[in-house]
Amino acid sequence: MTDVLVPFAVESLNPPDKLEVHVWDGQGDTPEDDLSSVDESGIPEQSILDRVEYFVLPYSFAPAAMELIARMPRLRAVQTLTAGYEHVLPYLRDGLTLCNARGVHDASTAELAVTLTLASLRRIPEFVRAQQHGEWLQGWTESLADKTVLVVGYGAIGRAIEARLAPFECDVLRVARTAREGVAGYDALPGMLGRADVVILSCPLTDETRGMVDASFLAAMRDGALLVNVARGGVVRTDALTAELSTGRLRAAMDVTDPEPLPRDHALWNQPGALISPHIGGMSSAFEPRARRLVRAQLERVAAGETLANIVVGPTDGDG
Repeated sequence: MTDVLVPFAVESLNPPDKLEVHVWDGQGDTPEDDLSSVDESGIPEQSILDRVEYFVLPYSFAPAAMELIARMPRLRAVQTLTAGYEHVLPYLRDGLTLCNARGVHDASTAELAVTLTLASLRRIPEFVRAQQHGEWLQGWTESLADKTVLVVGYGAIGRAIEARLAPFECDVLRVARTAREGVAGYDALPGMLGRADVVILSCPLTDETRGMVDASFLAAMRDGALLVNVARGGVVRTDALTAELSTGRLRAAMDVTDPEPLPRDHALWNQPGALISPHIGGMSSAFEPRARRLVRAQLERVAAGETLANIVVGPTDGDG
């Protein structure tokens, strides 16, 4: 039997018989030694943590969950329920496989990217504030139709964003780490930013993308353009964005910030043209059924001794 630790109720996963499934959803006490069984002689058997070989992290960034990795000597693979995985890398050790939740958040994050774009262009935050004061704030707004949208990070989420932009009669430009037909590489960004009315960030946070949206990136964007960030806060240099927004030349709608959570007194909150949601791109009703399907499929692979899907760090890649 192979022991696995997952955050979902066993009955919701219908796991293979070859697996011993333990459940911890990230709430309350972690699986400690006091959960160990005791044999007939009264000697404690191995604890759950001593036996687990496949660990699905709860959907949170809580250090307590990731710290369990060091206490699982037989652990072979860690599964995140997030598409991003940079927060797990410091907790890995040599020989561990790390898998991400590619595909789980595509629909939800893409929906939010389009929501933030439309809300900013159509001045929804202004109308909400006016409603609170009983003010009829009528005026012209911008349409997404006839705009050019640049998607930076054309992976699964980037493709999902474009699919949802299709009915809005806008042109889409695509950029990714690796250039291919119809998709430019990151090195083409300086020449493409000035062509876009809206720039949507959906790239992973890596050494290459950390701080990529700096003062020069923002300066290359056309006047009045909108920056939408559903990637990671660290992709954007917050000081540079805050300085640019303060002039009113650009707007930004962001689901992620750096730092995060954004402190109550941070200058970014009150910049003109800033729309901020509290990192809820994946937190929708679309998450759980997709996450359960992914975990169920991975458990089938574990039981069959097959290669896991969505491997982002291989067994020889060390701790990143």
